[in-house]
Amino acid sequence: MSELAAEAEKLDVALAAEAKEPDVALAAEAKEPDSALAAKAKKLDSALAAEAKKLDVADELAGLREQFVLDEVVYLDGNSLGALPVGVPGRVDDVVRRQWGELRIRSWDESGWWTAPERIGDLIAPLVGAAPGQIVVGDSTSVNVFKALVGAVRLARGGAEDGRDEILVDATTFPTDGYIAASAARLTGCELRPVEPAEVPGAVGPRTAAVLLNHVDYRTGRLHDLPSLTAAIHDAGALAVWDLCHSAGALPVGLDAHGVDLAVGCTYKYLNGGPGAPAYLYVRSELQSRFDSPLPGWNSHADPFGMSPSFAPAAGALRGRVGTPDILSMLALEAALEVWENVSIDAVRTKSLALTDLFLECVSAYVPEGRVESLTPSTHEERGSQVALRCADAGTVMKRLIDRGVVGDFRHPDVLRFGFTPLYVGFGDVELAARVLGETLG
Repeated sequence: MSELAAEAEKLDVALAAEAKEPDVALAAEAKEPDSALAAKAKKLDSALAAEAKKLDVADELAGLREQFVLDEVVYLDGNSLGALPVGVPGRVDDVVRRQWGELRIRSWDESGWWTAPERIGDLIAPLVGAAPGQIVVGDSTSVNVFKALVGAVRLARGGAEDGRDEILVDATTFPTDGYIAASAARLTGCELRPVEPAEVPGAVGPRTAAVLLNHVDYRTGRLHDLPSLTAAIHDAGALAVWDLCHSAGALPVGLDAHGVDLAVGCTYKYLNGGPGAPAYLYVRSELQSRFDSPLPGWNSHADPFGMSPSFAPAAGALRGRVGTPDILSMLALEAALEVWENVSIDAVRTKSLALTDLFLECVSAYVPEGRVESLTPSTHEERGSQVALRCADAGTVMKRLIDRGVVGDFRHPDVLRFGFTPLYVGFGDVELAARVLGETLG
């Protein structure tokens, strides 16, 4: 190689090295922000986990968790089916083996089977802000919606066949409530008008007989303003019927305080009564003497064992009964309600809001931006005890969460629902659930 060629080769090597230097420097600079972000994220994870631990230590309801059959799974589906209270299996065993197996027919008296519907109703009453003697347990929520709504129309009309010929129904309601409202409208000769709850004050009028509303929206977890909406309904001379399925046992309701006319609710969600547990019907005491149930039965007769061919309604809340009580599930519910002894519904609400606050904060921190959108209001006054997140491929995502030990549920087409039952859900559960969601969507 000539001397000139050797010099040219040295120059090429030098220029190539200089060209690589900016690339190396840029790569190092590019890594720096990633490392900083990772460190920041890790620090935030640690801070939220520490906050959850701190809240668990201070939780006055934490001891109630021991009264439920739970495992390592994070169970956030109590807004669909509550967990099993530890006292229920033993009670059901006694009902089956001793009360039914040994006492048999005598248990209607000796074991208190006959009075169970009103006795258990009085256990539910303080949880929804009602005095004793206004709630009867039995039948399904759907059947009780029918009884309440038709009964409300009859009360509003006061025996007249004309005048009030309109029923308003929550346009966002659980489908069955809408189906039954339509049937009740046909039966009573009313027009059915679906309206958004916020539009009720402007929609209710002199034609309106009754309004059926949900206290908490089952999809979004939005809490509707029961006091002001009930007042607006009353101002128009109509009756208010409330569905409490997603609020009873999760937050104060105040049926008596706010003058609610009739209400219904299930017992297998936040009241933990078990799958298919009987529902309940509330009729305000001042209305009971005029309540005309569309489903009169021998159990609601003033003299049930008289076997009269003509119907004479029983006094009080017993008018809401129809047929023979479903004793096995009813007494399982009675046992489940024992966990509420000395539990303040206000303390439950305080914890519920703290749980959902933490979950929303953790979701914001752990889940990649743009992957989910909260449908649940951020303000406490408008939030129930669940969080609903809109998410692409929500059904698949929920299956993956369940596989990893976080149980929520999915609503078509794209909603992830997480229910927070303050009696047994802890703050560590909430932080872990959000972290697993973030990893699943990451």
